[in-house]
Parts: sequence; structure tokens; C-alpha cells
Amino acid sequence: MTITTIDAARGFAESWIAAWNAHDLEAILAHYDDAASSSSRVAARLLGNPEVNGKAALRAYFQRGLEAHPDLAFQLNDVLVGVASIVICFTTSGHRNAEVLEMSAAGKITRVWAHQSA
Repeated sequence: MTITTIDAARGFAESWIAAWNAHDLEAILAHYDDAASSSSRVAARLLGNPEVNGKAALRAYFQRGLEAHPDLAFQLNDVLVGVASIVICFTTSGHRNAEVLEMSAAGKITRVWAHQSA
């Protein structure tokens, strides 16, 4: 299920946002490939390292983030679609965020570059 249309990208983004807003770790992780990696300033702050590699490490990172921010809620602002990637733009706690998500042919996230306004 390669994401090639804005409708498919928006559907993926809405599912991803809903999983985060439900604080459903399994639903969040269902969006990621087993070998997915992420680069984030939030990871650097929470873990002391901006790079998180592999689904097991993502699980631990996301769990820690959900525990640290029990009121975490995302609001979807925009979705952009590329050749093998999408960008999800959202706000949380008054901060603008954009996540560049490299996608596999199976429609799973393989690589994340997270950006925050503050």
C-alpha cells in the first residue's frame, strides 16, 4: 500500500494522530516498520540521544514520552505527500510540529525526521 495520493496520506495522518491522542502505544507502533528509525530533539531531551533505532527502541521512547506528557494531544494541521514520504504538520501544547516520514512500499514508516517550533 504505497502512499501516493493526498487522500491516502491524509488517511494515514489521521490514523497516526488518533493513535497518539488515544495514548494507544500498540496503535502508534502499528504505523512503524520493525527497522524504523527516528531523529528528534524531543528524543535528545528525554533520552540524551536524538537518534532512536528499531521498533523496540521506539516503543521505549514513545512509552516514556506518553508517561512524561499524560495530557499529550495532537491537532492535525496539514499533510503533504512526496514520492516515498509524507509530512504531517500538527500542533501540540501550542507548538507547531512537522514530521517528515519516509514510507515503505507497505505503507509503514521507515524513517522520521521530527521538527518542532520550540
